[in-house]
Amino acid sequence: MASKAKSNGADRVAIVSGLRTPFLKQGSGFKSMTTLELSATVVNELIHRTGVDPKEITGCVFGQVMPSLDYINLAREVVIRTVLDESVTVAHSVTQACVTSVQALTTAIQAIAYGEHDAMITGGADSMDDLPLGVSRKLTVALMGMQKAKTAMDRVRLLSTVSPGDLVPPTPGYSMEPSTGLTMGQHCEMMVKDWGISRAWQDEIAHQSHSKAAKAWAEGFYDDLVMPVVAPPYKEAFRQDNIVRNDSKLEDYAKLRPVFDKKHGTITAANASPLTDGAAAILVMRESKARALGLEPMGYLRSWAYTAVDPMWQLLIAPAFGIPKALAKAGLTLKDIDLVEMHEAFAAQVACTLEALRSRKFCEEHLGLSEPLGELDPERFNVNGGSVAIGHPFGATGARMVMQGLKELKRRQKQFALMTICAGGAMGVAAVLEVA
Repeated sequence: MASKAKSNGADRVAIVSGLRTPFLKQGSGFKSMTTLELSATVVNELIHRTGVDPKEITGCVFGQVMPSLDYINLAREVVIRTVLDESVTVAHSVTQACVTSVQALTTAIQAIAYGEHDAMITGGADSMDDLPLGVSRKLTVALMGMQKAKTAMDRVRLLSTVSPGDLVPPTPGYSMEPSTGLTMGQHCEMMVKDWGISRAWQDEIAHQSHSKAAKAWAEGFYDDLVMPVVAPPYKEAFRQDNIVRNDSKLEDYAKLRPVFDKKHGTITAANASPLTDGAAAILVMRESKARALGLEPMGYLRSWAYTAVDPMWQLLIAPAFGIPKALAKAGLTLKDIDLVEMHEAFAAQVACTLEALRSRKFCEEHLGLSEPLGELDPERFNVNGGSVAIGHPFGATGARMVMQGLKELKRRQKQFALMTICAGGAMGVAAVLEVA
């Protein structure tokens, strides 16, 4: 699906402001906070910072990738637990793997464009310390049967069907592709072999991600995009992402062993995004409404394209299919793009996508183009770091990239940025960000 935001003189839908929590490694500072708590925290602070009367916001679209067993609609719970008015009737949750918060954003943009709302909150979150650990199928059957058992002997018979192995929780769904039985990392190793990607290139991408993120933090780039969060039992607020290596040295990356293919693989813990806790939120408004409230828009989502491929082919290549579609919808070419924000699920996935864009064969056979899309300028690529260094709370990454890209465009006084995200299930999205 490809879409283009209204830009023909009509009242555009503006991205007014964005904010995120620090992104913290699983098992660290946010280990006591739930996905819902992280979500409510960032939404409350975003509304406070913008100064918008909460009653002006009539819709909330929020997402998470790892579902909770404690509630069925994250967005509605966010409304109830924040300063948003409880009468907000459009509060629905979305999930689309790693593109979740982009799906939340485009859903809100479309709702405003069609006149259903003037202002909405969107975003997403995930806590890898708040995982929905289930039980085995045999244990489920036994436990449900216990509720209906009439005698003690019936209960004993049910328990006898359960073995010790049935008590071990199944592996959470993020670790494996259900349709293939392989992990995302194993699929990425297959792509590495198909494209002939070297370990050295992957390590260089990871090193650059950390170096750029560290520089951006040191220079204050993230200061107004990231809020401080006090997370019990800690008394001091967490103010920065805790995964970024401030002293990244390229030679150190070569010391780590492969994770997914221990004998012949190239993907390590250092050149892949880590499991991360965090939340991000974006306020979107009809542009006339924003300006009437004295708010200067950050920018716009000029166009977007969601794509998907066969999971058994190249699981993480789908964004390459979205790039020409999003560019065409925006009336642009790659030469018009001033910045690129590419999600770094793995450094290897980034390298494969870059190879695909400059491959004549790939672009002709799979994208239907007569010429390769071309090279991406490394000086304009993930200039403030990417997911390998910053971290990747599945439901929050898209929103993080949107606000990061728009801020950098304004700082450089440029107009267009290309954003891409790969996702589980062999899906992806490409979008064009724009500032006036």
